[in-house]
Amino acid sequence: MSVKSPGKENAEVPERILVQGNEAIGWGAIGAGCRHFFGYPITPQNEITEFFARELPEIGGEFVQSESEAASAAMLYGAAAAGVRAITSTSGAGWGLMQEGMSQLANAELPCVVVNMQRGGPGQGTTRHAQMDYLSATRGGGQGGYKILVLAPASVQECHDLVQMAFHLADRYRNPVVVLGDGILGQMAEPLEVKTIEFGPLPEKDWTIRGVGERGASTRNFISCGQGGVIPLPPYPSYAAFLLRLEEKYNAMTATEVRYEEYRADDASLLLVAYGSTARVCQEAVDAARTEGLRVGLLRLVTLWPFPIQIIRERASAGSRFLVVEDSLGQMVDDVRFAVEGRSQVHFLGVLARHLPTDGGMILPDRVLEEIKKVS
Repeated sequence: MSVKSPGKENAEVPERILVQGNEAIGWGAIGAGCRHFFGYPITPQNEITEFFARELPEIGGEFVQSESEAASAAMLYGAAAAGVRAITSTSGAGWGLMQEGMSQLANAELPCVVVNMQRGGPGQGTTRHAQMDYLSATRGGGQGGYKILVLAPASVQECHDLVQMAFHLADRYRNPVVVLGDGILGQMAEPLEVKTIEFGPLPEKDWTIRGVGERGASTRNFISCGQGGVIPLPPYPSYAAFLLRLEEKYNAMTATEVRYEEYRADDASLLLVAYGSTARVCQEAVDAARTEGLRVGLLRLVTLWPFPIQIIRERASAGSRFLVVEDSLGQMVDDVRFAVEGRSQVHFLGVLARHLPTDGGMILPDRVLEEIKKVS
């Protein structure tokens, strides 16, 4: 069986195809109606750039290889201001270069999607996989205290599906959305169902830039990044009014957009907390622990911001202990400790679990199982 490829009038794509996570990002974006990509190549996400360079011209879209990641963010700003769905992707040091642009996008309330397939750091870092951009993604890596929704796929299918959700949420809240993957997830291949997902109606984009004369012959129309206002629509009357608008929006996200999955967690005395490819490893470790009679479960985070504070507090109050597993020296673990508020023990298993520098591999299920037994 085959289905129409999203956006292609005559081409057909198999209903299920075997692709890498990076390529699934591209299929998801096209399925969401995105026809504009701006980006600069960097390992381990180059397949995303290659996908858009190949596919977008075929469907009347625009692919631009920018001169830098900072330029990518600026181009994204212009496209989003015009009201089109646009995306960029990067990793590691490129993500760092985008942070001023991310702050400007949040200030101007421009909906867009940024994909970060994380790699090792800090600085230029390495091309190896890692989960070391959690803090800069969830805390707003640029200036000004803004917040952005952060979605964390854990499979090739979710790379596709969550990119489509990201575009919907960006338009719903007029805010940038980050899809935070990692090098393993981007390079691994799995079956993908190519489809367009419907998320419901969205508000009209009556704030977008239009040509002179479209809203009146004497109108000069632009997006203001200084006060968050839009001309000729009334700008915010004051800086305080603008900040109030942001607070209301961020509160709405926190109240309605928390997403997570629990796996074998109902009776768990020890709850693993993880996201992305590491969560896949943890799920296998949970199954192995259960065969040995250990009451272990998994809390897999889908949204990293807003963070699922409430469910962690509830599990802590019910007596669960926690083991945070992430491919870093420890970042998300601090959010878990904050949510627990001293009610329970929080253990950590990170990048040094791989016994560096001798093996240099990923955190594997047997190592997680070893830690489960140690802390149980």
